[in-house]
Amino acid sequence: MATEPRRTSSPGGPAAAPMLRRARDLQGYAIGAADGDIGDVRDFLFDDRSWTVRHIVVDTGRWLPGRRVLISALEIRRIDPVGLRLVTDLTRDKVEHSPDMDADRPVSRQMEARLAEYYGHPFYWVGPYRWGPVAAPTADPAAYVPPRGGPVPPPEAREADDPHLRSTGEVAGYAIQATDGRLGHVVDFLVEEESWAIRYLIVDPRSWWPGKHVLIATEWLTGVSWDRSEVAVDLSREQIRSAPEYDPAGHIDREWETRLFAAYGRPPYWDRRPEGWHLYPPAA
Repeated sequence: MATEPRRTSSPGGPAAAPMLRRARDLQGYAIGAADGDIGDVRDFLFDDRSWTVRHIVVDTGRWLPGRRVLISALEIRRIDPVGLRLVTDLTRDKVEHSPDMDADRPVSRQMEARLAEYYGHPFYWVGPYRWGPVAAPTADPAAYVPPRGGPVPPPEAREADDPHLRSTGEVAGYAIQATDGRLGHVVDFLVEEESWAIRYLIVDPRSWWPGKHVLIATEWLTGVSWDRSEVAVDLSREQIRSAPEYDPAGHIDREWETRLFAAYGRPPYWDRRPEGWHLYPPAA
């Protein structure tokens, strides 16, 4: 597979179907800066309002011993599946002097704001689209409105949205609660390369019946219980059992997605207007 160029998007969203990648496959990838690698991917933090990966947790290894840093998905210019790298335009000096994070504590909205100001990112929670002023990350810096001198989240928004970041490592293993009972658990996630949206949960239903894995779109979720480690979906167990089988070795293209949405009787997400970042019901 050749190295794939980083595509760009307008606020109206991409025209072509972006690549879907398994989150687990990206763990261990190196983060490439302009002057050398800065570390390896350890986890992903997504917001539970839109199921979008916002930050990549990077272990800096021997370069900055004992330190982990957050790299925004806005900084990823392309994914190199041959070299196993996420490529950025950052410098090691820029990353080294970024605000410290405590890997053992939740990332607050205030921490996100400090990181956005340091790197010159827009606040993704301020604006009409999934990434604030844009529908997806873009290599064109003119598309962003830097937070300094621009709109800032009001105090009530900071409090209401603090915290809403979750770890993919935490949610892997969560039970799936259908309308008529449990049917399995989350084993991985399919992340859209263009927008970093988590489009699907990969579900192993073996606690109900042995065999195939299936996909459940995150937009079909009706709630998440973080206390019970459970994800609820507005589908019956039979509907999910009868869905097309997901083959981890296969390629998910738009034709396959079309069949999946048709099997569930749901309208496709790619025919809609650009998505905002408050997409789904708040978690329980």
